[in-house]
Amino acid sequence: MFYKDERLALFIDGSNLYAAAKALGFDIDYKLLRQEFMRRGKLLRAFYYTALLENDEYSPIRPLVDWLHYNGFTMVTKPAKEYTDSMGRRKVKGNMDIELAVDAMELAPRVDHIVLFSGDGDFRPLVESLQRQGVRVSVVSTIRSQPPMISDELRRQADNFIELEELKEVIGRPPRDVSSSDDTRVAAAK
Repeated sequence: MFYKDERLALFIDGSNLYAAAKALGFDIDYKLLRQEFMRRGKLLRAFYYTALLENDEYSPIRPLVDWLHYNGFTMVTKPAKEYTDSMGRRKVKGNMDIELAVDAMELAPRVDHIVLFSGDGDFRPLVESLQRQGVRVSVVSTIRSQPPMISDELRRQADNFIELEELKEVIGRPPRDVSSSDDTRVAAAK
């Protein structure tokens, strides 16, 4: 439930949202996403969190990061760490949970409603804390993937759960043929 006069902020866990949309067979059109939530309330901020591989000559996510930055999103990035696992596979680690949680706590006194785009159960205590401060929290993820992308604990804690697949007609677009991206590798590293 959204109210037209409420102050909204979006917190997008980039790798988690990418993985959820991919599991449902579509890509997110971020221009449409922003417009949709501007329609639902007074959108104060839209944060997007992702780790970036800085060593790669070309990062597939860089054009998206640049576009979001120029089009009204507050970008929060940090260098991803590369390592080789015990099986000799190249892995990438770039968890942005702390950055997202700190920003949400700092913004809480100035918003009425936070929309969290993530299914990560690590955010359950954050949601609980925001609620104690009087902020309503909606979580956008999916239970329609196999396995479900949202943790049961996070879904239960949220004031409102929004099924990502139900937003597909409003914010989705057909997937592009991209073999891999930093978000894919970062999501796989979690």
